[in-house]
Amino acid sequence: MTRWTNWARTEVADPRQVVRPGDTGEVVAAVRDAVRRGLRVKPVGSGHSFTGAAVTDGVQVDLARMSGLLTTEGRLVTVGAGTTLRELNRLLASLGLALENLGDIDAQTVAGAIATGTHGTGARFGGLATQVHAVEVALADGSVATTSATERPDLFAAARVGLGALGVVTRVTLRCVPAFLLRAVERPLHWDEALDGLDDAAAEHDHVDAYWFPHTDVVQVKHNDRVGAPDGLPSQPRWRRWVDDELLSNVAYGAVNRMVSRRPSLVPGTMRSLVRLVTPREYVAPSYDVFVSPRRVVFRESEYAVPRAAVGDVLRELRRWVDSHDEPISFPVEVRFAAADDIWLSTAYDRESAYVAVHQYLRMPHEPWFAAFERIVASVGGRPHWGKLHSLGAEELRPLYPRFDDFRAVRDAVDPGRVFGNPYLERVLGS
Repeated sequence: MTRWTNWARTEVADPRQVVRPGDTGEVVAAVRDAVRRGLRVKPVGSGHSFTGAAVTDGVQVDLARMSGLLTTEGRLVTVGAGTTLRELNRLLASLGLALENLGDIDAQTVAGAIATGTHGTGARFGGLATQVHAVEVALADGSVATTSATERPDLFAAARVGLGALGVVTRVTLRCVPAFLLRAVERPLHWDEALDGLDDAAAEHDHVDAYWFPHTDVVQVKHNDRVGAPDGLPSQPRWRRWVDDELLSNVAYGAVNRMVSRRPSLVPGTMRSLVRLVTPREYVAPSYDVFVSPRRVVFRESEYAVPRAAVGDVLRELRRWVDSHDEPISFPVEVRFAAADDIWLSTAYDRESAYVAVHQYLRMPHEPWFAAFERIVASVGGRPHWGKLHSLGAEELRPLYPRFDDFRAVRDAVDPGRVFGNPYLERVLGS
């Protein structure tokens, strides 16, 4: 057996066998062999899900060799399912293309990112799955399904955020846009100013991201807008990027968290000191350079999508909880936005959404903070991110997703024997 651990160190697995296929045919052979032996199958990418979505005691299908560019047709680009977003961004840039929206971590594989509903921010833009044109899936019966809006549309509607429950995604076709620049404006604001202007900012700017630092009055607000030219602003000097995104956000921040994890009483004062280092900056850069930031300090995370109109109330309730408890919170609360979409298990299904994410350093207890967060978002119909920590099961999730039972019906049709099942899927989808 080979022990597998995810990035956040929240899940481990001891698969009976690990296979590393190089193409769809080898995936099909691995699935057929597992079925013959009575073993369950789970694909695995970069392990960036905080949940047990990729855990198996059977056959683990490592998709790392199934990466790279396969075909292009205009702005439709097909890549192997194991292609990381980092690699994809470079491939698209070489073609003069880009994804219209991205999250802030690029270590995930394409298949893993769409399976768990990975998203970026932008009130007029959807998550990564909304940019998917077609998906190829190896199914439990040994067949291969090519799915799109016109070819097996129900399977396509389910597979775009499929949780790994339907089969092994082997290739993905993405709708891309011409490469573009973003003008990034980042600045710290006082709590009241930031919250009062948050919804207007989301409407006015292409992409808005906000970080509230618990135990302080400071909210860092980031506006990113598309520009056709550098717009008079210089590109960001490499030294400034290194100082802000590597030295401060990773090296120094990691050291601070290691220190306060040994003396949690220092957290409030340390947070008030740290926010003094949050300074304004403006620059223009290629879209993926603005969207993505390195994340090397390991943490735990829970994130829920809430109705966009409710985000201010959620943040105020979170602050009230922090101010009335002695729980030390050493990571910021993040807020992002997304347009409504029509993907069955998308957290933004049929609803303009704001995403609220809470974090805690891996060496500090996260349970009280995350439990309080879940109680607060439950009051406004929050939907948990499928790849991040949450406590909900199928009975709580069903009323949050109008197409929940449609998804389960597709799963019943393509995997009646639960070849691709595991404990996480049993909890969130039922048996």
